[in-house]
Amino acid sequence: MMTALLDTCVLVPSRARDVLLEVASTGAYRPLWSSEILAELDRTVRRLLAKRGASADEIDPYLTRLFRQMRITFPDALVNEWEELVPTIHLPDPDDRHVVAAARAGRADVIVTDNLGDFPPAALPASITRQSLDDFLLGLFELYPGQVVTAVRAIARRSGKSGPAMTASDIAAYLSTHGTSLFGERLLPALNAAP
Repeated sequence: MMTALLDTCVLVPSRARDVLLEVASTGAYRPLWSSEILAELDRTVRRLLAKRGASADEIDPYLTRLFRQMRITFPDALVNEWEELVPTIHLPDPDDRHVVAAARAGRADVIVTDNLGDFPPAALPASITRQSLDDFLLGLFELYPGQVVTAVRAIARRSGKSGPAMTASDIAAYLSTHGTSLFGERLLPALNAAP
């Protein structure tokens, strides 16, 4: 099974995060993250929700539920003992070294990030590649179309509890216009064709 270190930037958009994690729950790949990635996710989501007018009384329980669900569903996703590797990593932005360190410590096959320029292939260990979220999801869809369709339908069934209800096609259409255009475009006809 492929192992993917998920950078913060691909975990922030909630619909993309839902798809990434739901597809992982089908066994299509094994997700990884570090304490630093989770801390960045916490800070970023807090800031975005506060900008939208959410109060701390709303944000705190939301993030508590999110992190608890991630921990319960993927108990082996948290990479430990990555910190000592940070000084050995050389990237254009030193603040991104923790991502590669966690990928190395977790023996990831791929770093999924939309900040590809921050992770030049020459700076990565030979055993680790990097892919955009769109390319990663598209690759999973090509390998495991049934699992991806099942995952997106599961997300649609759960929608409407704390936001607008969405069909699986609504989710695919949203993804096609919000950062994962190829995946969303390829997914939409599959959702319409499958029973």
